[in-house]
Amino acid sequence: MTPADGAVLAGLGWGGLAVAVGTVAFAGFIRGFLGFGASLIIVMVLSALVGPAAAIPLGVFSGLVATVQLIPDAVRGAERSFMVPFWIAAFIAAPIGAWGLVLIEPGVLKIAISVLVLLMTWMMYRGWRMRNVHDPKVFALAGVAAGLLQGIAGIGGPPAVAVALARPGTAERQRANVIGALTALSLFGIFAYLLHGLFTRDVLMLGLVLLPVNSGSTWAGQKFFHGGGQAHYRNAALLALAAVGIATLALAVGDYVK
Repeated sequence: MTPADGAVLAGLGWGGLAVAVGTVAFAGFIRGFLGFGASLIIVMVLSALVGPAAAIPLGVFSGLVATVQLIPDAVRGAERSFMVPFWIAAFIAAPIGAWGLVLIEPGVLKIAISVLVLLMTWMMYRGWRMRNVHDPKVFALAGVAAGLLQGIAGIGGPPAVAVALARPGTAERQRANVIGALTALSLFGIFAYLLHGLFTRDVLMLGLVLLPVNSGSTWAGQKFFHGGGQAHYRNAALLALAAVGIATLALAVGDYVK
């Protein structure tokens, strides 16, 4: 359900704003460094603060500049054979997912998002890999899954990451594929959320506050990646995602049973 204008900012308060800024700063650093993960963090924490229908478009809007910042890395290394079928499928699926975001009860959706994120984080931490990573049909299927998840929960990254990391190549090539896929998902998400009227005045105002925070921390994450820190940070980042997932799941369940 779409929140009424004024309700999001009125219910946030200064303490909530500080939490939102800190969350976006951490999320942007993770995205700049690993190429993924920002939406997972932002959606999980901000869903507990302002509800999924505001948190999900907020994650997309606040990351617009960061998305542009990362495009050169994707252009230099992403594989067209992976990108094209993934993009087409995700573009078709994202508006369908956003339709579910509008209709599903927020409490149920917050719990589902937290559980899904924890499951996908565990799969990535365990090094799960997909088979047939050279088949365009697999790329298209990943695009459908990613588009639906992006539309309904703003977390379409994990299916894209799972396929991209299963592809052979250097860390730079895999990261470029991840960035290329997530850039497309962010853009498709904008279209889907506009279609369903989710970019309310409150979302845009709060997004403008969070946008420079996201951009600056993404730049810091990029610098850290190119400085050679990836081998030391990946496991810590995934464990941090798991910790945030557990905390927000507990909050979501507590809110739902009240």
